[in-house]
Amino acid sequence: MKRWLMLALGVNAHAGVTLGLFGLPLVMPEIERHFGVSLVVAGIMANAPALGVMVALVAWGALADRHGERLILGVGVGLAAVLFASVAFVERAWAVVVLLALAGAAGSAAMVGGGRIVLRWFEPPERGVAMGVRQVSFTLGMAVGAFALPPVALAYGLPGVLIVCACVSLLAAVLAGLFLAEPPRALSGSGAAATGSPYRQPALWRVHATSALHVVPQVVVSTYGVTCLVKTYGWDGVGAGQLFGVAAIGGAAVRVAVGRWSDRTGLRMRPLLLLTLGSVAVLALLITGTLTRTWLGPAMLALAAVMTVAGNGLAYLAAGELAGPSWAGRVLGTHNTVQNVVSLAVTPLAGVLITSTGFWAAFAAGLACALISLPVIPFRGESAAGL
Repeated sequence: MKRWLMLALGVNAHAGVTLGLFGLPLVMPEIERHFGVSLVVAGIMANAPALGVMVALVAWGALADRHGERLILGVGVGLAAVLFASVAFVERAWAVVVLLALAGAAGSAAMVGGGRIVLRWFEPPERGVAMGVRQVSFTLGMAVGAFALPPVALAYGLPGVLIVCACVSLLAAVLAGLFLAEPPRALSGSGAAATGSPYRQPALWRVHATSALHVVPQVVVSTYGVTCLVKTYGWDGVGAGQLFGVAAIGGAAVRVAVGRWSDRTGLRMRPLLLLTLGSVAVLALLITGTLTRTWLGPAMLALAAVMTVAGNGLAYLAAGELAGPSWAGRVLGTHNTVQNVVSLAVTPLAGVLITSTGFWAAFAAGLACALISLPVIPFRGESAAGL
């Protein structure tokens, strides 16, 4: 029972900091209005935390491998809360980008710590479900953000949004710092030996590459989805945010179900392959709906918000299991770093593509990357015993 409490603390820390790290695209119209900037610049500002996340994840992973999750979650998420609050009082766009990047560097501790909790407290037959629950932290944070942040932006502007993000992160940091503990014993599991680098395994490189390609449709949908509904279909910001909130709740349920599916089969990559095929079909329909401006567009946009992230937990878990306990923090940090490097590059490029061609073109780029990922997924030769 205690292991589930530890997991809950990790989920709470990650969900809390997610509001500020990844929830700001939900109020992109307010960012454009508040600073008087273009869509491309607003997209860069909203995703500025990814700059910090990109450079800090591996370092947090190394610290977690040495000192455990309690320290990094309490310190990292707490510092992120202070930085979110600071941004609320800044008006210059460049200063906002700098402070949000620093907040991303601090808050990224939760992205590593939560994954290590699963690997250190749960045996392999339970890890799929546990990682699915852990991955719910992101969708839970985004769901709360989708329902809460647009109304807060409407009533109190961007400063109000940032204060809410700061308060939620601070509470999560305090709880993690007070109650997280070390596991009572070492657990079994696959992975490289403590003395050898897990990067001798080609499968680990392919898992990283698969997730990198999957980031493209995720970023396009999550960053520009609300704006697409507002500008293409005439939705108001609150209604668009609520649609993504419902999608996030659905995504949370799907991630847990996918984890259960993975545990029952003992496989990680074959379910990921099937989920990717599903994402390809949804993205193709989304492009059709966007070009025709029919109801298919919003419906597929909501479904794409679920499908494009459904397999994240499987890739993340596979990377951790291939790493082994002594390398888990660094490998999980590297895995998320790769994702955030791609996210950082894709965000402005997708904004330029949308501005010059249309939303459908950005969705088409996401579809292309999902298709390219199919032969990269290391599912051949996978057995129930592991990759």
